[in-house]
Amino acid sequence: MKPKGTLVVAGVMSGTSGDGINVALVRVGDTRGGARRRSGTASIVRGQQSPGHTIKLLGHVEFPYAKQVRSAVLGAMNAGEISVADLARLNFLLGELYADAVLSAQRRFRVKSELVGCHGQTLYHQGEAKPFLGRKVATTWQTGEAATIAARVGVPVVSDFRPADMAVGGQGAPLVPFLDYLLFADCPEGRVVQNIGGIANLTAIPSGAAANDVVAFDTGPGNMVMDAVMEELFGRPYDRGGTIAASGEALNRVIDDMLRRPFFHRTPPKTAGREEFGREFVREFLQSCGRARKQDVVATAATLTARSIADAVQRFVVKASPGGRKRPYAEMILSGGGAKNPTLVRMLSNELASLGIKIRFSDEFGLPSEAKEAVAFAMLAYETWHRRPSNVPSATGAKRAAVLGKISYP
Repeated sequence: MKPKGTLVVAGVMSGTSGDGINVALVRVGDTRGGARRRSGTASIVRGQQSPGHTIKLLGHVEFPYAKQVRSAVLGAMNAGEISVADLARLNFLLGELYADAVLSAQRRFRVKSELVGCHGQTLYHQGEAKPFLGRKVATTWQTGEAATIAARVGVPVVSDFRPADMAVGGQGAPLVPFLDYLLFADCPEGRVVQNIGGIANLTAIPSGAAANDVVAFDTGPGNMVMDAVMEELFGRPYDRGGTIAASGEALNRVIDDMLRRPFFHRTPPKTAGREEFGREFVREFLQSCGRARKQDVVATAATLTARSIADAVQRFVVKASPGGRKRPYAEMILSGGGAKNPTLVRMLSNELASLGIKIRFSDEFGLPSEAKEAVAFAMLAYETWHRRPSNVPSATGAKRAAVLGKISYP
């Protein structure tokens, strides 16, 4: 008999790299009472003031975008000009593709979902309010028609998670810290949970942390600049295995210049996207590299990612604690596509050595690195379905907790 409150949830994620769709099928349930857990197991307790969870990953699969779809997605992100008709068509096309992905995952793993949590494809994100038509507004836009997914899969769909946090003063990101705290808050020493997708973001969990002690923010470019440089210089979507970066020498003067930009010095909470590190940034980056060897340019892009992450950890995590007292952080737990790049991982490990932080991978805890964000949105959908808040105000800057997302019914 299925435990009370248990649901099979399909988490659907497509990130800022614009490379495709990740689907995670997750069995989620509530636990009651003061049960304790061991790190890395499927039994997860969220905290004394909240119900706990049990989480079991039933299966995970990735579906790359077709070349023309990826081109359309990347062209729509932070676009200066694009037709309203094409944006509307893309919204419904992505809804169809998300439905295809969920249905295919269900067939592959022989599991039927009861709820879907779909992040959608971010086309624009501006977490801080800026002047517009006489008022200051913050905004975000994740596209992919949830009504289409609900109709085709035949179950309710929770989507559009970020606006509810922004409505109560948050930046709408990052939202994955909710899962990070569930999974990794029981270590006797502090942990930094680092995701390297298109954008790199971290969750810092001090030893013995309560949820409101968590610090989370975007550190800067993840794979986004590296991938764009590879596309421009080699006609390839990414540096497979980091082999090209490994054959080059980083241009430190370029990295130093890039790290002087205001974003890297801004105090969290802060978020980033293609608005900060997209085509305009890449154009300036390539100009700064001048006539350097192509391999050196790729190595410079990879080193920029590694160094910006390490600088963020040193500046805003290790040194930032109440009263200026340092809190020890022993581990960085990596996930995302960047965790599969051994050259980037080696660079990051070298950068973190002086801080005494060693690198581990979310795979060691039973969570494949490429599945983590999809699992996170399955969890957020589960909370929304039960009318519970799931933002982390200390991470997003929100004035209060909020129930996230909108529900579409079949």
